[in-house]
Amino acid sequence: MGLINYNIEKYSPKQLVVIPLVLLVLSLLFIGFNMMSTGMPVTPGLDFSGGTAVTIRTTDTQDDLRAVFAGYPLTEISDMNDAKFLKFGTMDDAQSKSLVTLVGQKYPDASISQISETFGKSLQYQAFIALIFSFIGMAIVVFLSFRTFVPSVAVVLSAFADIVMTAAAMNLVGITLTLGTTAALLMLIGYSVDSDILLTNRVLKRQGKLQEKLAGAFHTGIVMTSTTFAAITALFIVSWIGSIQILMEISAVLLIGLLFDVINTWLTNAAILKWYVQKGGVR
Repeated sequence: MGLINYNIEKYSPKQLVVIPLVLLVLSLLFIGFNMMSTGMPVTPGLDFSGGTAVTIRTTDTQDDLRAVFAGYPLTEISDMNDAKFLKFGTMDDAQSKSLVTLVGQKYPDASISQISETFGKSLQYQAFIALIFSFIGMAIVVFLSFRTFVPSVAVVLSAFADIVMTAAAMNLVGITLTLGTTAALLMLIGYSVDSDILLTNRVLKRQGKLQEKLAGAFHTGIVMTSTTFAAITALFIVSWIGSIQILMEISAVLLIGLLFDVINTWLTNAAILKWYVQKGGVR
C-alpha cells in the first residue's frame, strides 16, 4: 500500500525513539547555547530586538554599502534580486536621524522601517506569551480529548519536540525570530497536533492488529503531509522569486517543522503508543 513501506513491527519502542531523542537533546543544547549568547532561544530579528531596516535598489556591492554606512551599526546585508536589504542595530536619536538623512541623499527610492528597542522587547514578551498559551491550550484540549495519560503525553511531547527542533534549526540556518516566524511556529503547533491525533485515534479507537493500524494511519498522514509540503514549497519558491522576505521565512520555518513532525509523529509518538498497547493499555 503506497510508495513507502511503514513497518515498525520488528523495532522495539526504545529503538524507535533513539534518533528523535538524539535530535531533541542536540536541539536543546543548541538552544541553550543561543540563550547564553543572545538571551533568547532563537536569535531575535528586527521585530524583537529593535533597529532599522533599509531596502535599497542599487547595483552597489556589499563592500560598497559597508563603506557608505561605516559609521553606523550595520549588522546584515541581504541580496534580494535587484535590491539590497540592510539591517542596522539600535541607535540613539541623533544617529538614527543621521542615517535617515544619509539614505535619503544617497538612495532617494529606498524604503526605511524603524522599531525602537523598547517596542521590540514589548513584542518579544507578547510573542512569548502567545506561544506559551497556545501550547498550554493545545495540551488541555489533547488531555480532554483522550482522557488517557500516556497517549496524551505522547501527543504533547511530539509537539514540544517539533517546536524545539525547529527552533534549533532556525538558529542553524540563520532564520531569526520575528512576528512572521512566530506565527509559523504557532501554525506548526496546530499541524503537529493534527497529525498526532490522527495516529492516536487510529491506534486507540480502531479494531485490528497494531501494525495494520499504524500503517493505515501512516499512509493517510503522509498524504496529508505531502500535500501540505508541496503547497508550502510552492509558497517558498514564489516568495523567493518575488523577494518577499516575510513569506520566505514563514514558509522556510514551516517546511523545516514539517520534516521534524514526520520524525516525531511516526517514530516518537508511534513508539510510545506501541509501548502503551504492548503493556495492555488498549483492550
